[in-house]
This record gives sequence, C-alpha cells and structure tokens, in this order.
Amino acid sequence: MDSKTAAAYLRRIGVPANVVVDARGLRLLHRAHQMTVPFENLSIHLGEQISLSEDDLVAKVIGKRRGGFCYELNGMFALLLESLGANVTRVAVRVYGQDAKLSPPFDHLALIVRASDGSGPWLADVGFGSHSDYPLHLDSRQDQADPAGRFKLADAADGDIDVLKDDQPQYRIETRERSLADFVPTCWWQQTSPVSHFTQGTICSRLTEDGRVTITGRTLIRTSGGNRAEEQLASDDALLAAYRDEFGVSLDKVPNIPV
Repeated sequence: MDSKTAAAYLRRIGVPANVVVDARGLRLLHRAHQMTVPFENLSIHLGEQISLSEDDLVAKVIGKRRGGFCYELNGMFALLLESLGANVTRVAVRVYGQDAKLSPPFDHLALIVRASDGSGPWLADVGFGSHSDYPLHLDSRQDQADPAGRFKLADAADGDIDVLKDDQPQYRIETRERSLADFVPTCWWQQTSPVSHFTQGTICSRLTEDGRVTITGRTLIRTSGGNRAEEQLASDDALLAAYRDEFGVSLDKVPNIPV
C-alpha cells in the first residue's frame, strides 16, 4: 500500500495522518477501524464477486466506503499497518461453533502484529464481527479486560492458541505465517456455498461508542450500555436509508435477503 492510499485509508477511519503504530497507535487504529468500516456480507447478496486483490480491496473499502468480512477487513488492515511500519503476520483461524467443535482451517483470518516500538506480539482482529475493541497480548495467558468482555488466550495442541471471551472459546489460531492468497479458496467457498452462514442471511455491523449497531435482514439492532433495541425496516427505502445513515454504505438496490 503506497503512502497516498494509506493517507486516504486513515481519512476513511478518522485517524490523523501522523499516527505512529506503537502500542498506543495500534490501539487507536484497531478501535477506529471497527467504528467506521462495517463487518458486512452485502456483496454476496448483491451479486458482487468478492476479490482479495489489493486493488479490489482498496476500491471497495476506500473508494466505495464499504466494509467486508474477515478476509477483506483484516486483509486491508494488514496492508495499512505494514505501510505504517508495523510487522504483520497473517494467520489462519478455526472458529468454535455452538457445539464447541472447530470449523475447518482458513475459516477466519487474524493478524499477529509487532508494533514499531517493539511491543507485542499483539493479536489484532478487526474482522470477526463482535470481538475485542483493542488488540490482545498474544503471549499473555492472564485475563485481559476489554470493553467488549474479558479475554484470555490459552495454549492448545501443536503450538496453536485458543482465544476465549468471558470463558467461552471463540477461535483457535494457527501461528504459522500465511499469505492472503492462501485464503482465496475458503473466501470463494464462504461466498458461494449454500451451507456457508454468509449466504444464509445479510449482516452489516459496526462498533459504536458504547455498543454496536447492526442490520440483519430487515432488522436494525442497537445495543447500548447492555440494553438492546430493535426496529423493523419494512420498506426498501427505509432499509437503504439505514445502511446509508448508520454505516455510510450507499447502495443502488436492496440486497437479496433470504427468507
């Protein structure tokens, strides 16, 4: 990512151009990204192909001011951090399901970051939907308090690392370095398979100052201070306006919402 693109990206997420990716700067970037770039799978339901090439990611996230799912969001965030001087390792993640079973490899992409001040390694993840507001200490095995909950990292088999939130397992990290190209097959599966949860419904969600705002299907959900409020968006105009007003996402048509 060149300096001009990085500057546009920083403007997109509302971070000053002179940010330094030390421990403090990484925290700032991590939270700002989640507050401005939504976790969304709308492309799948708009008939748009998802590409992980740098040019296509830049065009979507910066040019069109859209979001994406994990491969896109963490893929872009890695490029930004590297352009600012951080060392970033892309890692494959298996996600725990409701039955406590792990998903297949490459189901999720996360980042291991060593900041420019030598701090870290940090676990950075701006593409999991609802995760930690701030990066987590990868080497710590103590509880880590975060506005989103209480996180803990635990050693697993074969040198892998489990991430738990409020004592519930979230996912397992394989610490071997990967390239973004390694995730292309699974990215294709996620956007095409009828059993992928991304093809079964629409989601658009971002962090707010004290909670989250989410649109799933035609339901607008706000959480604030532990309270939850829902609003039904009955008309297409209301749905398109909510995407625009809540997420800055301007669409020409309503996504195809499975019923």
